[in-house]
Amino acid sequence: MSRRCQITGKGVLTGNNVSHANNKSRRRFLPNLQDYSLLSDILGQSIRLRVTNHGLRTIEHNGGLDSFLLTTPNRKLTEEAMVIKRRILQARNKKEAVTA
Repeated sequence: MSRRCQITGKGVLTGNNVSHANNKSRRRFLPNLQDYSLLSDILGQSIRLRVTNHGLRTIEHNGGLDSFLLTTPNRKLTEEAMVIKRRILQARNKKEAVTA
């Protein structure tokens, strides 16, 4: 599994460790990835995602997973997020068709 956020797409960056003597050695800056189960109101189930804490705060700021995915443009979402968004849209359209 790659070290990449499934919502924001944030991944590993590289840089240098610089000692007091100004010696440089390569290092990796890893994203703060956490495994979360986020509840989807439209699907009625929890979805397991590997997201950064920044991505989780972004989701909560926008009012939950469903509203975040539905209001975010497709070009800003990762492939995993697009799959979930399509499932949410299909379920929402199905519920609207039943109620109409």
